[in-house]
Amino acid sequence: MPANNGSAGGTRLVIVESPAKAKTIAGYLGRGYVVESSIGHIRDLPEKADDIPEKYKGESWARLGVNVEHEFEPLYVVNHDKKAQVNKLKQLLKDADELYLATDEDREGEAIAWHLREVLKPKVPVHRMVFHEITPQAIQDAVSNPRDLNLRLVDAQETRRILDRLYGYEVSPVLWKKVKPRLSAGRVQSVATRLVVERERERLAFTAAHYWDLSALFDSNKPEETPREFAATLTTVDGKRVAQGRDFASTGNLKNADVLHLNEAAAGELAGRLQSSTFAVKSVERKPYTRKPYAPFRTTTLQQEASRKLGFSAKYTMQVAQRLYENGFITYMRTDSITLSETAVAAARSQAIKLYGAAYVPDKPRVYASKVKNAQEAHEAIRPSGEEFRTPGETGLLGDMFRLYELIWQRTVSSQMKDAVGESVTVKVAGASTAGENVEFTASGRTITFHGFLKAYVEGADDPSTDRDDSEKRLPNLAEGDPLGLSRLDVAAHSTKPPARYTEASLVKELEDREIGRPSTYASIIGTILDRGYVFKKGTALVPSFLAFAVVNLLEQHFGNLVDYDFTADMEKVLDDIANDRAERVPELQRFYYGESGDEGLKEMVTDLGEIDAKEISSFPIRDSDIMIRVGRYGPYLDREGARVNIPEDMTPDELTAEKAEELFSRPTGDRPLGNDPVSGNVIVAKDGRFGPYVTEILPEPPAEETPKKRTKKAEAVKPRTSSLFKTMSLDTVTLEDALKLLSLPRVVGELEGEQVTAQNGKFGPYIKKGTDSRSLTSEEDLLTVSIEQAKELFAQPKARGRGRGAAAPPLRELGEDPASKKPIVVKEGRFGPYVTDGETNASLRKDDSVEEITTERAAELLAERRERAPAPKRKAPAKKAPAAKKAPAKKPAAKS
Repeated sequence: MPANNGSAGGTRLVIVESPAKAKTIAGYLGRGYVVESSIGHIRDLPEKADDIPEKYKGESWARLGVNVEHEFEPLYVVNHDKKAQVNKLKQLLKDADELYLATDEDREGEAIAWHLREVLKPKVPVHRMVFHEITPQAIQDAVSNPRDLNLRLVDAQETRRILDRLYGYEVSPVLWKKVKPRLSAGRVQSVATRLVVERERERLAFTAAHYWDLSALFDSNKPEETPREFAATLTTVDGKRVAQGRDFASTGNLKNADVLHLNEAAAGELAGRLQSSTFAVKSVERKPYTRKPYAPFRTTTLQQEASRKLGFSAKYTMQVAQRLYENGFITYMRTDSITLSETAVAAARSQAIKLYGAAYVPDKPRVYASKVKNAQEAHEAIRPSGEEFRTPGETGLLGDMFRLYELIWQRTVSSQMKDAVGESVTVKVAGASTAGENVEFTASGRTITFHGFLKAYVEGADDPSTDRDDSEKRLPNLAEGDPLGLSRLDVAAHSTKPPARYTEASLVKELEDREIGRPSTYASIIGTILDRGYVFKKGTALVPSFLAFAVVNLLEQHFGNLVDYDFTADMEKVLDDIANDRAERVPELQRFYYGESGDEGLKEMVTDLGEIDAKEISSFPIRDSDIMIRVGRYGPYLDREGARVNIPEDMTPDELTAEKAEELFSRPTGDRPLGNDPVSGNVIVAKDGRFGPYVTEILPEPPAEETPKKRTKKAEAVKPRTSSLFKTMSLDTVTLEDALKLLSLPRVVGELEGEQVTAQNGKFGPYIKKGTDSRSLTSEEDLLTVSIEQAKELFAQPKARGRGRGAAAPPLRELGEDPASKKPIVVKEGRFGPYVTDGETNASLRKDDSVEEITTERAAELLAERRERAPAPKRKAPAKKAPAAKKAPAKKPAAKS
């Protein structure tokens, strides 16, 4: 039902995107308003052939949903699952005197508003109502100050949609033909995948360098000092700097010869010559330390920090932020801006004074300017909503909504507080070895004398070994010439490390730094490359699959421009230019699709695919080996002169060294003869197949004279008996007796009511069957032991439905509350492995999740993703086809103010 605060006539219809947003806004509007949701986009380009109106099905461009032959006109169709909602909105509009389109204020929201206007065809005045927070005052201001639709923003969003459609629908079929069916390519997703693959290539090419230095613990000889002792590291020997990690290239070699590379033996010998040496302070350098507050959150920094501190994925962060926004707790969460309104600045300063005192707030408000080029639209930063901020405890929020709100609140308040100040100290210690070598050790310290904004908030870091901004390291109060005692001297070994894999937080930062994509798209981009199997998670790290290597290899070699980082960033600038009336849609699409001035366009790129060698694209040599990695239709495998072995599913590319490949080849193939069937005499073997371990029989070859001249029909061909191992069995321990029992399945149990009862294993587990009736069995072992009497008892019981047939097994783990359903989450064991559930929604654990380590946040993320993928309810086919959609009227640029 629509949220109705109206009089009998309901004179003003307000349309927003979501029911939650509609409910909140309806509570702030007075009589005379009906607030209803469009439930997201109401129309889009057709997704499948059945969606294309009959009149266009014969057109050469119809499969694209874009008329590439006539000014790239998009073919829009109302989504099947939105037709009922559109009809509802049309009925509500009949009783309205005015229409307010109150969708989000970004480009996508502007496009949704335009589509609503085009589909509903209102005959009453139409107003564009915009706001960046959902509070009573903000909503009243938006109603009082509406504007016209900004068609430049609509054009920019439409251009983005068409670019993405052309890219995906033209390039994806190339992947189907040359790599693997059902793959997808995307204008930004493919570039994001390339980034992850390139980082893994760097790791594969990396050679570790090993180096040593000395770590000393010096005594200041000042009992009154706290601390009295301090640690220092050897930095020079006879004026020559000792090599550190930064001095080595990724090849493991020194970048220059001007440093001293100590090996283990040299470091140990030097330590021996210094054990009896005397040391003194050579110099003390003190510098003031200042750390300014972090700017308020924008979309990308919120995603990064929620990943670091809360363990949220980018997608889950945006889902929680969406709920906070729609319920009036924070401002709009898709923004490039870090600026705060005067009201917000006053609220932050007031709360900082109240909580920490006036001494922690500067005399003048802090002003932040965005460093993001082409920042989209003039939004505010993400902050608590309202003229006065609610503390987290005052919100009444729970779970992840509370945690994310607290993060946003802390960041906003701290942004208007004073700098943290202190002192950084560098102490250099000099000494001489028994061989006359002059050595120098260095120690660094930091003290914070005024914490300022750090009282409220400290930013996280992607590298856990990095010191936090509020960390301190105190050194004794030393002066030049002070004698020091040597308490301990150790030889320290070090190795350089390959570049770290991307996490969701660092990938978001990389995309933003390269100006690829928009903040509002990063969550869906990362979600897509995970769901498509191009990337998987190992802890928080994003690891590319071997499939991703094949896809990126093809795109780089044959569609290089399309996955070029600068090209992709330039496309974002083009979209910005269209939004800002500096470029036009059609010429830019023409250039992209058909090319210009000798530059190849997308259409030409996908036309001639004959030169693409599918095998070469999907093959990669292993370093220092004659073994090749190949990506096949059924997964990756190793190949050496025709000999093949599957690559374990959980193996990462950088783990597959030449040594590991040799080990895989040296393993038994899994084909283990178990003995002969005493009845048929056939050899019974245990094998490891693509779908798991199984047992089968080897049929004898027919004598040559009995071999038919013509191939036996498939239906008449004799097939060997085959059966999968039970979950409690393994290839190493399965016996001939076990195998013969497995091969006896399905087993005839007996007869009931004149019908045969059989025990068999199926897709959903073990069961017994009588005619068309069936009952589940508790375990696979019951298949071999269930009697006709037990079967009779089972058939006498009502048929259980759903995942929990039979006695409900206790959960494997109990987690916290799901922030969406407010119900407890538990981990259970299912037929297809462990899954999480809140009693309403079930979601299987991914291969990188474990029952022991999964968190409430991760479980909530899986449940949220499962809800998003839930299929739309099926509807009856219409009695007759709807008339073909008419061509939308041409859009005119919005008037410039």
